[in-house]
Amino acid sequence: MHVQIVVESLFGTTRAVAEAVADGLLARGCDVDVDPPDPSTPLRPGELLVVLGPTHAFGMTRPATREDAVRQGATAPPSDGIREWLDRLPDAGPDAPATVCADTRVSRWVPGSAAHAAARVLGRRGYRSAGAPRSFLVRGNGPLRPGELERAREWGAALLPATTRANGAR
Repeated sequence: MHVQIVVESLFGTTRAVAEAVADGLLARGCDVDVDPPDPSTPLRPGELLVVLGPTHAFGMTRPATREDAVRQGATAPPSDGIREWLDRLPDAGPDAPATVCADTRVSRWVPGSAAHAAARVLGRRGYRSAGAPRSFLVRGNGPLRPGELERAREWGAALLPATTRANGAR
């Protein structure tokens, strides 16, 4: 099975989650690409698309929230985030991958979620969901809370059966 992970990360924590998810998928024998959400990143052929991004200002980042992250110490601000990448994504066709979204966030109790917002966009574009959005918790701008990388690896490994069901065992 081929999996594409598109990840936006400003402080490195969301990228660490993406790598842990990839490790879980690799352990299950999947072929995995981890890509940034820039304009040159195409939707790759495959069975699963995983979209990960940080939650900023109650949802997916915007240019202003990315600029604010730089003022707070983000190392390399991407010109585009998952919001813009999803805007360029074609509508789902018959061979479109199943999708699942995740985010990093400070607390489960803060309203808004980049993962839920991305999942809504993908659903409106006709993509099938392989599972509910997932959040991984950080302390401020990082680091991840203890145990979150292990949770991400386990979640990645568990995505395979969910993907098979979402794709109708093709």
